[in-house]
Amino acid sequence: MSSEVFTPQQSQSEYTEICLPNHTNLLGNMLGGHVMHLVDLCGAIAAMRHARMIVVTASVDQMTFLHPVTLGQLVLLKSRVNRVYRTSMEVGVKVWVENLQTGLTRHMSSAYLTFVGVDGGGNRRELPPITPQSDEDQRRFDQAGERRAYRLASKARTQEHGLR
Repeated sequence: MSSEVFTPQQSQSEYTEICLPNHTNLLGNMLGGHVMHLVDLCGAIAAMRHARMIVVTASVDQMTFLHPVTLGQLVLLKSRVNRVYRTSMEVGVKVWVENLQTGLTRHMSSAYLTFVGVDGGGNRRELPPITPQSDEDQRRFDQAGERRAYRLASKARTQEHGLR
């Protein structure tokens, strides 16, 4: 591993897409699964930008859709690495919807994803650590640790009850 210092800002990524007819349901709203796909892509970009290696999605925390994205509107996603563990990392993704005719932009969803660094054979690889640079970075770093503890406890409960 390099002795270089990696910061959350270096991983920050943005992704935009316009809602086209093939992305919509019968009500003219972007399919939730398509939004989730975009979240995964934007999160993976931040993860790869940090790790400089192949990453795979290990988990996605709960997603709530606060506002619909309708035909012709823009979806804006921003992501960044919150915390890195040995072979996994948490990436936060925030999603906005923008009405291109009025300029109104609203937060529509947020999610936390866990990505794992892998080699070409799919074997886990160690990731470079991340160093918080600001109070906001430190807050995200600390909260990522709390979410990880919750995820690991939930996984243990699931395995205990044979619900793999």
